[in-house]
Amino acid sequence: MHVFVIAGEPSGDRLGAALMAGLRGRVPDIRFTGIGGERMLGEGLDSLFPMDEISIMGIAEILAQYRHLKRRIRETAEAVIAAKPDVLVTVDLPEFSLRVAKLVKARSDIRVVHYVAPTVWAWRPGRAAKMARHVDQVLALLPFEPPYMQAAGMRCDFVGHPVVTDPQASAAEVAAFRARHGLGEAPLALMLPGSRRSEVTRLAPVFGEVAARLHRDRPDLRLVLPAAAAVAGLVRELCAGWPGAPLILDPARLGDAMATEKRAAFAAADVALAASGTVSLELAAAGTPMVVAYDMGFLSRQIIGRLLRVDTVTLVNLVSETRAVPEFIGEACRPDPIAKALLGVLDAPQEQARAMQLTMERLGRGGPPPGERAADAVLSGLANAT
Repeated sequence: MHVFVIAGEPSGDRLGAALMAGLRGRVPDIRFTGIGGERMLGEGLDSLFPMDEISIMGIAEILAQYRHLKRRIRETAEAVIAAKPDVLVTVDLPEFSLRVAKLVKARSDIRVVHYVAPTVWAWRPGRAAKMARHVDQVLALLPFEPPYMQAAGMRCDFVGHPVVTDPQASAAEVAAFRARHGLGEAPLALMLPGSRRSEVTRLAPVFGEVAARLHRDRPDLRLVLPAAAAVAGLVRELCAGWPGAPLILDPARLGDAMATEKRAAFAAADVALAASGTVSLELAAAGTPMVVAYDMGFLSRQIIGRLLRVDTVTLVNLVSETRAVPEFIGEACRPDPIAKALLGVLDAPQEQARAMQLTMERLGRGGPPPGERAADAVLSGLANAT
């Protein structure tokens, strides 16, 4: 069996590698070609070119590399058509992978599976119908996504979210983390202002004012900021004046220990203030109650506000079908109500604890790993298509 698999960023590389491992466990003589990173290479992928050539974020960056990306899209589609694999699996990165799929379908009947459903439940529902023209099957991370894809004419299988397989810190690791940083038994609040410079620049001042209010009302509360590598310096600069000597976890200083430190910080925290995104699922996996806050520029507020089709953007709320996580988005992203919500969650986390547990169960915790479920779905789709 021959599988052509494409991923273009670290999260996709992780998903692709787990899928490959699941497929190899079921089809020992399988072979893989395509595009991927270190994890997929470790599973035996023969990559056409380095994954980082297509790992490009942002409109300006994409425009600057447009000719190169267009050439790589064409080269990749030609390679798929020439290889005649049993299936083409594209992992997220729709700007690249779905363009490849479109070219492949125009000249062949190769089965196309796309891993990670687009967020049509939140905005731009028309994307599903466009995908259906050149995608046969979708592998979904969230349990409520299949009906949207099926309505557009594609098979869609919920395979679970990779967050359920993330390692969690033990009680001993949490105790060691507290001792290492002199935190004692003090209550801890995580501050997570994002992983992109634009997010941190916009949110850090608001989060800083929240920190001041928390320090006024709960002077015993210690703040911990696990920073992403790309913005660690910026986080340190913008948080320099925050009260209470916040502990900043910097990947440049911690090196290989950063992942362990971050896990321990998440498990040790009593509450978190986080930018909107998948970090809410990481917090839920660790059992850390949270408040979500996010803001954007005026134009983005207007556009997204008109397109948004849901009343909450927090994945814990959506998956658990509750509104247990307070969120403050756009104009509502103001220090006073955010601080009050954090103190409220800190004092009474029980409702959120139930919602987080339900979220993890619905995302697949306790069941087969997502990579194995994805492998079974791909093989089932192939069998039913023949």
